[in-house]
Amino acid sequence: MKSTGIIRGLDNMGRVVIPKEIRKFLDMTEGKDEFEIYMQDDCIVLKKHKPTCIFCNAEENCIEFENQMVCKKCIDKMQIIKEENSNI
Repeated sequence: MKSTGIIRGLDNMGRVVIPKEIRKFLDMTEGKDEFEIYMQDDCIVLKKHKPTCIFCNAEENCIEFENQMVCKKCIDKMQIIKEENSNI
């Protein structure tokens, strides 16, 4: 983990401002991008959220279905399973 030397405090509602330099480096847009929050030992880790396939975690060729992301490869596999079991 790389130290930035930037120190921020919590406001009275428990919020922390992510410095502009870090948001710019991660190409994060206000109101658009989200981040994931993890606990690792005694650290709080913020990670830019990248939607991935719920089955294989692929980042590319994903479409949203029922508020979940599914990649084309997994859709193709499900189609094969459907065809193989169509006479059950």
